[in-house]
This record gives sequence, structure tokens and C-alpha cells, in this order.
Amino acid sequence: MERKTHHQEEKPPIIAPLKVLEYKTINKRFGWWSAVVMVESWGRKQICLYLWQKKGDRWARKQKFAIHSQEDWGLITDAVEALISELS
Repeated sequence: MERKTHHQEEKPPIIAPLKVLEYKTINKRFGWWSAVVMVESWGRKQICLYLWQKKGDRWARKQKFAIHSQEDWGLITDAVEALISELS
């Protein structure tokens, strides 16, 4: 059963064989939509960061970044934490 974590009518434009389990929109404006989506593919779950651009009346995927494990996430968060203070 699909469970949305953000109240909105439009669900992420992800096609089979990927199945959307949960998602949270990060930003959706000016013709761009970014979201974090938990998908299942062939019985395996992964969390993906997606970026779509509106093309006419449909969304076209521009970028996708998949996180396959908690170990991968730890490496990513450590790297981001080491650099995030530079944004100030």
C-alpha cells in the first residue's frame, strides 16, 4: 500500500518496475520538482533523490541519486557534514 508523507494529489512520476512506497516532496515550483522517494525494485528497497522538470504537461526526470544502504547514507552524511559550514 502506498503511503504519502506529504499531502498532495500528484504522486511522483516513477514508472514500473519501480514501485513508490513513500515519498516526501522537497520543493515543487517554477517547473521543477525535487523529492525523496522510497522505491522497491525486484523486492529490494532503496531511497532515491529525484529531480524532475516540467516539459509541457508531463514531468521529465533530470536527475536521480540512489542510496542503497545505511552504510552508504553514513558516508554521504559524513561528507556533507564536513562541508556544510562552508555554505554560510
